[in-house]
Amino acid sequence: MKFQSILAIAIAAFFFQSCQKNPETGNSGANVNFIFKFDSTQVRLNAIGQPAPMPAGHAGQSPRFNSMSAHYLEMTTSPFTAIGAGAVLYRAPEVTTGGSNAISFSQSKFAGNNQIFLSVPVKNIAPGNYTWLRVSLAYQNYNVYMNALGQTIDATVASFIGFNTYLTSYKVKDSTIAVNSNKLQGYWAVEGKYLGYGFLTTGQAPPGATTVPNPLFATSPIPQGSCLVTGEFTTPLSITGNETTDINIVVSLSVNKSFEWIDVDGNGTYDPNNGDTVIDMGIRGMIPKKQ
Repeated sequence: MKFQSILAIAIAAFFFQSCQKNPETGNSGANVNFIFKFDSTQVRLNAIGQPAPMPAGHAGQSPRFNSMSAHYLEMTTSPFTAIGAGAVLYRAPEVTTGGSNAISFSQSKFAGNNQIFLSVPVKNIAPGNYTWLRVSLAYQNYNVYMNALGQTIDATVASFIGFNTYLTSYKVKDSTIAVNSNKLQGYWAVEGKYLGYGFLTTGQAPPGATTVPNPLFATSPIPQGSCLVTGEFTTPLSITGNETTDINIVVSLSVNKSFEWIDVDGNGTYDPNNGDTVIDMGIRGMIPKKQ
């Protein structure tokens, strides 16, 4: 009798536990995945989100992207939401090793075209209808064509567009550059080969030279020197908290002639030996869309 009683209690406990709902799996582990897409045909915008034709005397080309990293991501339900007052889903590690506060490049996440750069559990997002996305872009690695003495060079560019980045070292293509200091927005390096010989050069764009489109500049201005790109969802993103399958958000970034230079010789090609000077490497717009 005693054994039967113990067995009955054990069976009852098993069924009781089986019927309990696990609060951690209320949404079956669903995530919101943010996916980079680099689009050379997407409308080219200026800093206030208006279409931007190429200025007279300038030329540009659409880079072929290898990877990008983001430093911050926030969704908002209103165009009047102040920066930081929305649903902040990600902030990359920051350090003060180089003096002032800076993005820690060695701890950054990278993604290429059509790759997920951030995955956030639905349970971590407040329910609501989100209409705007803010993404602070930090680093770009891409290829562009440049000319020298009649030779076309396929060069790789490493471009740092975050507000401030602490670099121990970084790889452009095949070459690694040691820095061990902070670099402000606009720091870059170019690597390529000319007549079989490799070259590597670095530079720093002046403050304010990087275009950062923000259609909400009148209601939600962005900090000077940041790369907090703002874009409106094509359709509001509804989060209930009860989702059972992943939600994929394609973050389409305009790279439409985003590599821009002063075209001294007026031939439409980038010829640094002829005096052509790069003036802008900023992304030219962002459109987030549920896939």
